[in-house]
Amino acid sequence: MTKKLTPSILNLVPVREGKDAREAFSDMVALAQHVDHSDYARYWVAEHHNTTSIASSATRQLIQHILHHTENIRVGSGGVMLPNHSPLIVSEEFGTMHAIFGDRLDIGLGRAPGTDMLTAGAIRRNNHDGVYTFGSEVEEIRQYLSDEPTKVTAFPGHGTNIPLYILGSSTDSAHLAARLGLPYAFAAHFAPGQMDEAFKIYEREFKPSDQLDAPYKIACLNVICADTDEAAKYLSTTMSQFVLNVVRGGRNKLQPPVDDMSALWSPQERQVVESRFPVALMGGEDTVLEKLRLFQSQYGVDEIMAVSYIYDTDAQKRSYDIFESVVRKYNGE
Repeated sequence: MTKKLTPSILNLVPVREGKDAREAFSDMVALAQHVDHSDYARYWVAEHHNTTSIASSATRQLIQHILHHTENIRVGSGGVMLPNHSPLIVSEEFGTMHAIFGDRLDIGLGRAPGTDMLTAGAIRRNNHDGVYTFGSEVEEIRQYLSDEPTKVTAFPGHGTNIPLYILGSSTDSAHLAARLGLPYAFAAHFAPGQMDEAFKIYEREFKPSDQLDAPYKIACLNVICADTDEAAKYLSTTMSQFVLNVVRGGRNKLQPPVDDMSALWSPQERQVVESRFPVALMGGEDTVLEKLRLFQSQYGVDEIMAVSYIYDTDAQKRSYDIFESVVRKYNGE
């Protein structure tokens, strides 16, 4: 019997060409509302700094904004980059949102700063060391949010038991997620190279916890669906331009799709972009279903968190609708 698959969404809140941050937030909310009563389980926002192409630097404020404008879907961080933040403040802020909006929150935690080292220093937390204390700080948050007595009380927050998730883009966090018995989300949308090994480590070393009694694997994947394979390929040139901008260290906003990428990149740049983003579910519905089955035959994840760099917001919503249909077919519904 095929393991039932859950679809979810990760949004980096890109700023589209011709728009500003305020409009990026409006697009973020509109997408959340579009999927609010769908099969999508959760809607996460990532934390990034020192870029004008992504507007998700103040992640917790955006999470609250989404919660305010939705009713059903779970909302969370993909993730809170813990070296940048005090575990107590994270616990109190999520606890405050829990008190306002109820049990619709997830806390995804990452061990990287979500930026370059110069910006990490500017964030002013004394924590280039935070990378090395990640495990103990995750445990600190768990204690703050639990029913256990603590010397310092996170209020609001204490007793909420908001679910924690470990994020990773290498094998390092797989060991920690397994040891703590927490769900594990792998960032294959930008660093797929070690996903197979990381998932094997996680499953092999997993120890049950109060939150989770068996391994739970989430793969963050680039997903671009359209009515035809050709249409999806055309839409995907926006993602190609986005990655090319990152490779060049540029600050361009999310660009409209183009008919031909050859004039925009060199053969060497094309190789770099395509080698960094080889795992993607792209195409029409039948093609994506076939790719999904192939992916699951190798990885067997519990949940796919779809990232869709699509310029046209209506086409983006359509892409998520198609992927929802794909997952239903995969699940035999």
